[in-house]
Amino acid sequence: MAREVMEGSQAVARIVANCDVKVIAAYPITPQTHIVQELAKMHADGLIDCEFVNVEAEFSAISAILGATAAGARSFTATSSQGLALMHEVVFAAAGMRLPLVMVIANRALSAPINIWNDHQDSIAERDSGWIQIYCESVQEVVDSVVQAYKIAENKNVLLPVMVCMDGFYLTHVYEPVEIPPKSKVHKFLGKFNYPYKLDPKKPLTMGPLGFPADYARLRKQLAEAVWNSKKVIKEVHDIYAKQFGRVYGDGLLEVYGDGSIALVAMGSVCGTIKDMIDKDELKDVCLVRIRTFRPFPKDEIVEVLKDRDAVVVLDRNISLGNAGAVYLEVRDALYDEKDKPKVVDFVVGLGGVDVNKATLNYVVEKARTVKSGHVEIVDGSEVSSSY
Repeated sequence: MAREVMEGSQAVARIVANCDVKVIAAYPITPQTHIVQELAKMHADGLIDCEFVNVEAEFSAISAILGATAAGARSFTATSSQGLALMHEVVFAAAGMRLPLVMVIANRALSAPINIWNDHQDSIAERDSGWIQIYCESVQEVVDSVVQAYKIAENKNVLLPVMVCMDGFYLTHVYEPVEIPPKSKVHKFLGKFNYPYKLDPKKPLTMGPLGFPADYARLRKQLAEAVWNSKKVIKEVHDIYAKQFGRVYGDGLLEVYGDGSIALVAMGSVCGTIKDMIDKDELKDVCLVRIRTFRPFPKDEIVEVLKDRDAVVVLDRNISLGNAGAVYLEVRDALYDEKDKPKVVDFVVGLGGVDVNKATLNYVVEKARTVKSGHVEIVDGSEVSSSY
């Protein structure tokens, strides 16, 4: 398969078209717009055999693919920021109804003030909804993760919706060499969509009815167990994909890069910068621990790779206001039972598109060497410019 230089959003549209998707619901919002714009063009040109539904808002977009999936059609949509927030009610409903949807999130800050640039607050705000969340480092990983997402979501032991998260602008609008797996190989990998509980007039059933307390609690327990247990399927799908398409992303849940005693824990596109600095020995005694699936959270795997480190530095591109970054809180919790816990500190970086560059990374690592465990700091950029 040859690589082509293309925009990240175009690459997403190309791979969605190769996944035998039958319903696409679209509402444009920056920086997601180019994904659905490209899909609309491909549909108009007869390159995708599907129903393309132009809706009036994001709430309708996810409602449309919820209904389409329930009726037995593989479906797709994409959104960002305020659009995802508007979907909030149906995001929970889709997980509770155990519908294998796939949605690409072009991560962007939430207002106010209005901000169109990248951070992870939009998808992190949906972390408790029951969706699997995959955070990608590169455009190529987004392409591969979309294919894997359908295979994971549709597994009979999972049946959960999946968010594939890509950093707004850094990945949606960048041009990179990308390999798009051909339609024939993708179709063979995925197989035909066969949702076992689809709506059928010949076999009537009810989805999402009123749940009395005992029923509700039992079903939420089942949903929680499905998310926990999806780790095994995520790993299996990743490994099968790696064998067939030749690309590996850690173990599917977590990737470790380098062997330094100080671990930088991060998600998303900043990990590419960290890897480059490690390769050039610009970050002394540092390794990268990249979380690929924030849900399900790879707790056991995190503990295994972090327990013997001298220090753990978490980079959060989000903040749980009134506390700290969400990734930091979960990493710290995972390490709670360790007898000789490493020092864990949190730096909230990149909010609203503030660049997380080499100077920023040098700043947080050097600062982490001197502060106590439990240190939480919001870096808005001024600290870095005054120090480097």
